[in-house]
Amino acid sequence: MFAFVLLAASFLIQGVFGQYFWSYWSEGGGNFVCNNGPGGSYTARWSGNGGFVCGKGWNPGTGRYSGSYDPTGPGYMTIYGWYASKSMRPEMLPPATPKAGNGKTLTTCRPQTRNPLIEYYVIEAHGDLSPNEPWTLKGNFTFEEGTYEIYQSTRVNKPSIEGTRTFQQYWSVRTEQRTTGSVTMQRHFDEWAKVGMRLGRHDYQILATEGYTSKGVTPSGTSSLTVS
Repeated sequence: MFAFVLLAASFLIQGVFGQYFWSYWSEGGGNFVCNNGPGGSYTARWSGNGGFVCGKGWNPGTGRYSGSYDPTGPGYMTIYGWYASKSMRPEMLPPATPKAGNGKTLTTCRPQTRNPLIEYYVIEAHGDLSPNEPWTLKGNFTFEEGTYEIYQSTRVNKPSIEGTRTFQQYWSVRTEQRTTGSVTMQRHFDEWAKVGMRLGRHDYQILATEGYTSKGVTPSGTSSLTVS
């Protein structure tokens, strides 16, 4: 199942394909191409004005990924997701969760109400770190997966999963970039909470490629990534 939305100057397609949630959003006049591959794989290539985010996802938890990422200009390879204030559309829900080897059901987060609206990033690799909104440094932390700096920002009347809204952005930025590894999201959520960055109930989460125009610099590049 999938959802397709075409707005004035923006494009969105989302849905469950096999066992993975797929999301692709773009705006502006650039050449942004994201291909949903087999299994947990996808590829992207991009150039020109505007911006895009695309990727494949899994349930919140420990996500493993591998691949290549070769950017020029502003952009990220990132674990990306939302905490939303509205219910997820039925076509966006993941399929029934399989049972674990011990016979217990692996539960999936399917909340009905969510508040506040938050866009979040755990950036594993990047091109130019050139945000269009000011970032506020909130702290840093180190654990077995690496060292990350924590930032917070606010977007005012910008596109979101609920239309044009004002919302917070939460960021963890890895100090040593990589394109293969695993990310324990709960650790990031816990560290954000320690510095007052509270979360509500979860929406979707993907391993994303993002590129965007910032301060007159246009993005370009390629990626080929797989989540598991």
